[in-house]
Amino acid sequence: MSTAVEPSAWQQRIAGEWVGRPSLFDAHGTWRGFEDIRRSSVFHDGVTTYYMDGGIQGGGELAGRFALAAPFAFGVRDSDADRLYTGPDFFGSGQPYGSFVDAHYYGPGWQVSLNTWNQTIDDTQVYSSVLRQGPAMVGVFNGLYTRVPELVDDHLEHETRCGTVTFILPSKDPSVYSGECEVWGADQRPAGTVRVDLAIDPVNLLSATHTVTWSGAIDYSYRTVARRDGARLFYEGPDGWGNATAYGRANYPLVHFTDGKRIQGREFIMDAEPGMGAGTRIAVVYQLFEHNRLATVVHGILDRS
Repeated sequence: MSTAVEPSAWQQRIAGEWVGRPSLFDAHGTWRGFEDIRRSSVFHDGVTTYYMDGGIQGGGELAGRFALAAPFAFGVRDSDADRLYTGPDFFGSGQPYGSFVDAHYYGPGWQVSLNTWNQTIDDTQVYSSVLRQGPAMVGVFNGLYTRVPELVDDHLEHETRCGTVTFILPSKDPSVYSGECEVWGADQRPAGTVRVDLAIDPVNLLSATHTVTWSGAIDYSYRTVARRDGARLFYEGPDGWGNATAYGRANYPLVHFTDGKRIQGREFIMDAEPGMGAGTRIAVVYQLFEHNRLATVVHGILDRS
């Protein structure tokens, strides 16, 4: 813990108690259960402490690993440059980029390393934690949180109904997802905005040509054929090459380019519902690497037109 005169901008942005029911997926993208969570990051008398209480429902073979007999509480050295997690329940650090934070830390109780991406959009948080044992994937938690008390009951019903829904884009009709996104440098300073357009032209029910255009603070475009195999996606050129795995509503792409760039991201369909259709709103986070070095972070909302 540390003392400060006032909380950081990120700390002020996430004030309040956040309630969610993120789903747990195993390393292959198979749904295993829910985690009921209430969490808050509290600044009081110059000290920031993070509290988290809840419990796992279901979980399969992972249930024992993520069950604890006590709530979490751990210190945070609050800063807009680096948030340091000082234990005893989590140790590591997180870097805010505006309303998005990228955190890497270790949980002794769960015995996993976590890479948590938390994107705050007004009173909603788009949350995911990728869980690892060394380099091996253990599983993923992800879901939506709200901090509006009047919405909690409806929100939890929505997360229960939609937590198992698989990320899928339109498979028959051409469509475009577009939005104005924030751009942040690797130095965590704002670098303007970029318009992101994802144009989808289905080839068949399992493949589509994706034409991605970034314009504004970043000018970049590429085309790739995306082929779906269950929870897995494969990006098969001609401009971008890579793959992805979807964990429920969230897709995690990693795409490589011959000019030394790569894009690593998370695409979360916020309004996905059970059924044979595709959602219309995607919360996106992309990290753009130049020659293996983080260059920029892009995040925002893409809407289907």
